[in-house]
Amino acid sequence: MYEPSRMITSFHVSGFQRYDGAQVLDKLEVGQKLKMVGEPDNPYDPNAIELYYKKVKLGYVPREENGMPGMLLFFGHKDVLEARVLQVDPKRSPWHQIRVGLYLTDKR
Repeated sequence: MYEPSRMITSFHVSGFQRYDGAQVLDKLEVGQKLKMVGEPDNPYDPNAIELYYKKVKLGYVPREENGMPGMLLFFGHKDVLEARVLQVDPKRSPWHQIRVGLYLTDKR
């Protein structure tokens, strides 16, 4: 059976409560792709990966999940990774309102 991608991990967006995600929460839908931007100059975490919906920063991939994805982005392999919204729950605390899946895409 052909799979266009395979989930590597899933997580709640780290720092969601500190950025502008609340402004677009009602626009986020399950399955939407999010833009990932590596932040190798981040003074706290060289593997940091920012997550964006359009131009709105939602937060980060959690530190415990960003090791290998951060290295892939740093070395220019962003086309093999995909972040997609898995769950949107405005009734939960800001730390748990958005769940994201990180996928390895099939480029065969």
